[in-house]
Formats: sequence, structure tokens, C-alpha cells
Amino acid sequence: MELRQLLYFVAVVEEANFTRAAERLHVAQPGVSAQIRRLERELGQPLLDRSGRSVRTTEVGEAVLPYARAALAAAAGARQAVAEFTGLLRGRVALGLVPGALGHAIDVPRLLAGFHTAHPEVEVSLAEDTSERMLTALRRGELDIAVAGLADGDPPGVGFTVVVDEPLVAAVAPGHPLLEVCTGAAPLPPAALRGHPLISLPVGTGVRGVLDRICADAGFRPRIAFEAAAPDALLRLAERGLGVAVLPRPETGTRLRTLRIDDARARGRVALAWRTDGPAGPAARELLRRLHRALPGPAGPADGGGSGSVAPS
Repeated sequence: MELRQLLYFVAVVEEANFTRAAERLHVAQPGVSAQIRRLERELGQPLLDRSGRSVRTTEVGEAVLPYARAALAAAAGARQAVAEFTGLLRGRVALGLVPGALGHAIDVPRLLAGFHTAHPEVEVSLAEDTSERMLTALRRGELDIAVAGLADGDPPGVGFTVVVDEPLVAAVAPGHPLLEVCTGAAPLPPAALRGHPLISLPVGTGVRGVLDRICADAGFRPRIAFEAAAPDALLRLAERGLGVAVLPRPETGTRLRTLRIDDARARGRVALAWRTDGPAGPAARELLRRLHRALPGPAGPADGGGSGSVAPS
């Protein structure tokens, strides 16, 4: 029995699919199938039911699963103990980033360059994805650290420090009908967005989760005309008169008019996030410490940042 076989088995169970498990592990799908079949032959029992559209554990597989996870955790712990004993930082750190989320809060490339100079044996992998998928990957242990948007409420199983917290606004071109709804500095009621084509971040982002929630509470489903992953793209679409861009308050330099949305939950929050029990490896913990030290002002490690968060030691 090899750790690789147990790793493949756990991945297939969690993904309920051989192809997705292979993509997650960055290996060829036939290799995953072959290794799991070898494991089943060694144990003398099928571990997976392959008869349906999705792969499920057999009764034996369900009994084996916690032991497989424990073995993988023990192996990771042994590697960590050796690394800490020798004082050498090696291995790999998986970091997830929301596109453009921290452009004005942390210079991530500069920080990674400094980290690489100090610890050249550590491989850092970067991934961009929606906040929802990155937070799930954190809980699964597929990511060590993430910079992710937060929807309404705090994500379970995740420690975090809020680094961006801005009110959501409706950005419209001059002459848009919504400008007649708000006079002076009056905020925009969420119900006023009903029926208007909206330009939003994709499903799975924190801002989109907030938008969907406040619209549902106002009694309607938002009419999403365009989606884009970067806030700058939302602004460019709105400048062309293609709809109402809903996003955190933008920097100056646009001809758009911005209307603050009248709901206390209508905020765009971006957080530096990690599993509640902390990253597993010493390299990831060191990178997380450096990220915290790079945070400006009160979001730094002195007070732990956002609500309910604790900066790792």
C-alpha cells in the first residue's frame, strides 16, 4: 500500500469523479484508475462504486476513508516535523488570489520576490479562481492561503483578516434614469435596481453573493446583463451605457456617477484567509506571516484585522 494510492483514493472520493480528481492532482486519469485498482486488489475488496454517473464509496471504501485521510495527515506531519527540526523551509505553498483584489493593499509580486530570495527551496504556486471555490479549496487543504472576497457573514472553517472593506455602489453613466431616483447624497434603495440591466462580478465571488442576497430580500432576482472578473472591466462596460455596474466604490478617474446602495450589508470585503487550524507547513506559515506584516494600517497583525479573525503566530 502506497501513500500515492491513498492520495488518489481520497481525491476521487472528494471529487466523485476520476477525471476531476486527476485534474486536481495534475496527473493522467488512467494513472489514477490504475493505482486505485491496485489498492483494491491488495485489500481484496472494491472501494469505489463506479456503476453510477458519479463515483461513490462502497461500504468497505467508506470504512477505509478515515484511515486513508489519517495516513496522509501523518505523512504531512512527519515532513513538517523534520522541516521544523532542521530549520529549513522547503516544500510547496499554494496561494489563491482574486484577480486584482489587492492591487492597492499589498504588492504581492514584490512580497513573493522577497520570500523567494529568503527561501529559494520553497515552490509557490499561484491560482486565480472565484472566492467561493478558493474558500472550499482552503477547507480541503488544496490551498494554504487565499485572498478571497467574503459574502454576507463569516465563512465556516476559515480564519481571516479583512484587508478591503468598501461600500457597494451602483456606477452609472451620466443621464442614467437611476440618477433621478437619488437626489443629493441620498443612497439608492436596492429595490430601485429592479428591471435594470446589471453588470456584476461572476457567481461565486463575494460581491455577487451580496448582490444576490440584497436583491432577493428586496423581492426580485437581479437582471445580470454582463459578468466580468475584474472591477475595471465592469466600469468600462458601464461607461458604454450597457448597464449598472455593482461593485465596491471605485477609485477616482472615471466619468461614471456612483450611488451608494442603501443596505448595511452592501459591502465588498476582501480577506486574507487560511484554515482555522492554520496552514500545515512551516513555509506556508512563514508566507502568511509575511503577508500579515505587509498589510497596511489596522489590518496588520497587531490586532488581527476583521471581525472574528486571529492573526497566526
